[in-house]
Amino acid sequence: MRSPLRRQSPRGVPVAVTALVLGAALPASTAVASTAAAPQAPAAIAAEAAPTAPTRGHGGEVGSYPRKTRLTEPRVDSQDASLPLGLAPYHALARELNELQASSDRVSVEVIGTTVTGRELYLATLTAPETNGEGARQARMAERIRHQPAQAARDQALLRDYKAPVLVNANIHGNEWDGTDAALRLLRDYATTEDPAKVHDLEHTRIHLVLSANPDGRHGNTRRNASGFDLNRDFITGSQPETRALRAAIIQTQPLLLLDLHGYVNGTLIEPTTPPHGEAYEYDLFLKHAYRNGLAMEQAVLDLGLTVAGDGVRAPQIPFRDWDEGWDDWPPIFTPQYAAYHGAVAHTIELPLRVNNREYTSQPEEELQRRAAINTDVASAAVAASLGYVREHREQLVADQIEVFRRGVAGEPQRPVDESVAPGVGPEDVYTTEFPRGYVLPAGADQRSAQAVAALVDHLVVNDVEVVRARRPVTVAGQRYPAGSYVVDLHQAKRGMAHTILGPGSDISGRVDAMYDISGWSPGLLWGADVVTVPAGTTLKVVGEPVAAAAATGELPADQGDLRLELLDPVDVQALSSLLEAGVAVRWQDDGSVIVAATAREEAARVAEDYGASFTSAEAGGGVPLDGFSVAAAATEEELWALREMGLQVTPVDTAALNDGFAWSGVDALYVSSGLDWKDLDEQARQALDGYLDAGGGLVARGRAGVSLNDATDLLEVAAEHGRRDANGVVDVDNADSAIAAGSPEHAFVYAPTWFTELGDEVTVERRLAAEQPLVSGHWRPDSSGAGGPDQAAGEAVVVSGVDEDGARVALFGTEPLFRAHPKGQFATVARALLWSSVEE
Repeated sequence: MRSPLRRQSPRGVPVAVTALVLGAALPASTAVASTAAAPQAPAAIAAEAAPTAPTRGHGGEVGSYPRKTRLTEPRVDSQDASLPLGLAPYHALARELNELQASSDRVSVEVIGTTVTGRELYLATLTAPETNGEGARQARMAERIRHQPAQAARDQALLRDYKAPVLVNANIHGNEWDGTDAALRLLRDYATTEDPAKVHDLEHTRIHLVLSANPDGRHGNTRRNASGFDLNRDFITGSQPETRALRAAIIQTQPLLLLDLHGYVNGTLIEPTTPPHGEAYEYDLFLKHAYRNGLAMEQAVLDLGLTVAGDGVRAPQIPFRDWDEGWDDWPPIFTPQYAAYHGAVAHTIELPLRVNNREYTSQPEEELQRRAAINTDVASAAVAASLGYVREHREQLVADQIEVFRRGVAGEPQRPVDESVAPGVGPEDVYTTEFPRGYVLPAGADQRSAQAVAALVDHLVVNDVEVVRARRPVTVAGQRYPAGSYVVDLHQAKRGMAHTILGPGSDISGRVDAMYDISGWSPGLLWGADVVTVPAGTTLKVVGEPVAAAAATGELPADQGDLRLELLDPVDVQALSSLLEAGVAVRWQDDGSVIVAATAREEAARVAEDYGASFTSAEAGGGVPLDGFSVAAAATEEELWALREMGLQVTPVDTAALNDGFAWSGVDALYVSSGLDWKDLDEQARQALDGYLDAGGGLVARGRAGVSLNDATDLLEVAAEHGRRDANGVVDVDNADSAIAAGSPEHAFVYAPTWFTELGDEVTVERRLAAEQPLVSGHWRPDSSGAGGPDQAAGEAVVVSGVDEDGARVALFGTEPLFRAHPKGQFATVARALLWSSVEE
């Protein structure tokens, strides 16, 4: 039996692709649509962040091993947070990798990207040397598995000779250090070993190791990266360069098995997980290996002989076996859960002894080093056991990855798990979905935002989803779509990934009580594009080309008059910000658009090309001039990033900054979601903030912190109701035809939702939750008293605005429009609220 949930420890966890050269370029894929040419293979995807130049293997050819990349060695930094733990500082990694490459033909290293601050991300590969021909043959076999799985399944030579890719990812949370040192230990050992089993591994396996996925955090003793993002919550969004580099590595190495090394849960936590399980991957094939390998890793850790009494280490735990719920693999935001959609059997491993946070500062170095050494031993044992599992089950792992892709290409239904897959499987573990036939992203006048479509298409492509752009009008299920529309046929190998991006998701509120993290996501609903679902059983016949990148969207009308720019998408706000920075005369309209004078046509053409913004003709005259635009923001780091991503000039503020004497004179609008608490402001700071508001200063505020500030400053007359703090998901909304909300997407994201009642006469409803069943996907239950659920919130206001008696313009959001940079379709709504709040009639 599974034991009840006792803890929720920090999880081995919450736009662009880094080009990698991890093998010979793959041939083109098989056709997505019956009359379409083959799409471009993943290795040929255009890079948005260039790595070091491709390195060469035997004979100077790209694709074979070893590859000799001379890494730049950073200068020694005595402030690296790894040093007190006795672990490898970031600056030592390049030196050691250079030495290993020089001394062993089994070790290859590549730079797969850079961090926010410019530190390099290293991927090391262990494998026996390969000639050019051998490397090319391995690439062909990998391509066949991915693009011709039915044929690959019948290829006995492939099953016999394919070198199993294994990917070990370490240190994605910067202050969970120990996995990096376990990876280094493995490199040192395999570089020179004569152990027959390990030599066998080198001959039949490619072991890929991401030494540190978050070197900025490793150096600085932070969980998050330098932009303030938890990288292990970013995979379905891909906003950060580190995540994008790792995403590309997963796609191009195509691992059979992936380990993600984290800390800290005592005893060692080894996935597989509790329910709910990701509904769009082939969980029966996943769990078969994940559970058995989990047992192997558990035994390897037990064999270390660690005890509670002697070492402070409890016995390992496997959530699938030992817990009821609370450590799930539902959302594709974590590294292993994302990798599962690319055919990997994947595990999070949480090492046992805490050495970060309070322990880092409260424990003596000797104790920290003792703990870190044990954690490194545990990580090494888990990796060694997994390599042993691959050694014993390589052909079955290869066959099952092929089967994942074959089911997708054939459009076959999923197989529910049962006790034949793993002991203890019950109805609570069965999560499947009925895949539609595909999706259409229509072109033309009926599409809300061509810019949002382009972002979504590019996102699909870099996530290895095959997309076709129609050359001719296409009729699907009786509906005709114009040429230029994009079609995603779910009869493809990565159908789970495609459906996870484009599908609405599911409401699982009734199935489990406790979730580890978010339960709803959907770029298809939240990024601002209109996406049409093609019902199962529909025939898809598309005349078109496979897509390597979305078509350009920027355009200007032919006439030479004034230009109108609707602010519907983040790129529209980027274009506006660039125009304001260039000193272009821009006028705000009461419908939430802006007018650019005909004399600035050259600048408009520039931003149309740079950002993809689309201008239409405008009538001359009217509107409120915008002369620059500056925002002060008391917000999360992720929200600050999203505001700046739109090109807005943002000055971070918080309670301390206001108490230090903040100068409000240059501020056009204030955004508040966290870090600014009225009760902690001194009298001078309160008077200054009141003065800013009394002078007509704009305020856009979100969530409980925003409501608290609104109440304290006596601005809008509203009452706030709140859902459970863990309630989250995608919701249906109705938008007002207003400067803030007109044309906004009809779906939003909520987390700890807030809605507004008892509205005063000065309050306008900008957005309401749908009157019936507002939750589309996610997990939102009422509290123990029966209050605060989606039924109580249905039809209520979640975004309101108004002008108080002194002229301050205020907008309050009860949704999460900038959450982890994910609901991109809501970004422009926030920008419009900020602009609206700053203008004077």
